[in-house]
Amino acid sequence: QVQLVESGGGLVQAGGSLRLSCTASGRTFSIVNMGWFRQAPGKEREFVAAITWGYGNTAYADSLKGRVTISREYARYTVTLEMNSLKPEDTAVYYCAASNSGSYVRPSSTRNDYNDWGQGTQVTVSS
Repeated sequence: QVQLVESGGGLVQAGGSLRLSCTASGRTFSIVNMGWFRQAPGKEREFVAAITWGYGNTAYADSLKGRVTISREYARYTVTLEMNSLKPEDTAVYYCAASNSGSYVRPSSTRNDYNDWGQGTQVTVSS
């Protein structure tokens, strides 16, 4: 099992930026992909971005392309999500996730492909 701890959430005005980080511990050698998902009140958890742990290949939700960037620090087992031009509709709890299966080339955007999850960090964008 992989333990994930997110940080960096908070309150920001519309148009602002935030940087979320997620640090993995435990069975980190098993990580294939890492991703970020978000869940707004009353909505399903949705994909934001993902990265393959080995190659660093990325995938993004179409609705967020150009506004978010995912990266990883391999040696520190840390994944970062940079978010820019934030909108009130970006308000949600953001979750970090890790998978121990799947493609090493193309990261999965499917929630069920991820088996370990962090506790989540709240992002609130005010108008």
